[in-house]
Amino acid sequence: MRAPDGGRSISAAEADQRWDAWTPSVVAARLSGCTAPWAVAGGWALDLFAGSISRAHADIEITVPRAEFPQVAAAFPEYEWDVVGDGRVWPYARAADHPDLHQTWLRDPYTGTYHLDVFREPHDGGTWICRRHPAITLPYTDLVHTTPTGIPYVIPEAVLLFKAKAARPKDDADFDRILPLLPDPHRARLTSWLTTAHPAHPWLTRTAA
Repeated sequence: MRAPDGGRSISAAEADQRWDAWTPSVVAARLSGCTAPWAVAGGWALDLFAGSISRAHADIEITVPRAEFPQVAAAFPEYEWDVVGDGRVWPYARAADHPDLHQTWLRDPYTGTYHLDVFREPHDGGTWICRRHPAITLPYTDLVHTTPTGIPYVIPEAVLLFKAKAARPKDDADFDRILPLLPDPHRARLTSWLTTAHPAHPWLTRTAA
């Protein structure tokens, strides 16, 4: 990836110091008028699926089709956006069109605090395309489920697919917690996706059991 000009380095320590993550309910309230198919992603999505909070979350991530990000941005007119990737950060206007950069952090312009991470995802109209493997696709109507209180979240098998790449201790813990809760069709879909994207992944010995 050839990075855009004008970015600066941001360390993990600096990012941790500057993050003050909102909760899913706060984000949902701000996006109540947004018609784009956005949804909570990452660890928070698994908690929404399971119906309980498993741990403290240092950030909050949501996903939206890349072309519909302006609808999300319009809900936060008093904030600014930064594009983040490979340990660097750029002003949104300078890096928004870069095809390999998708993370977009919402920043308070007065304090520099980050509150929300938006993944601008590849898609074909109303169909999500997995950026890890373009053969993996799903209509957004199937990718996004909703809690009883109306908070949209990414289905757990999609969250676990992304977590499989790093497989950090917290990702393994998420897998251990969520796998027994997956209905058979969702477990089968996770097995298929892992086989496609990570064919030697150790989780496959358990998803296919």
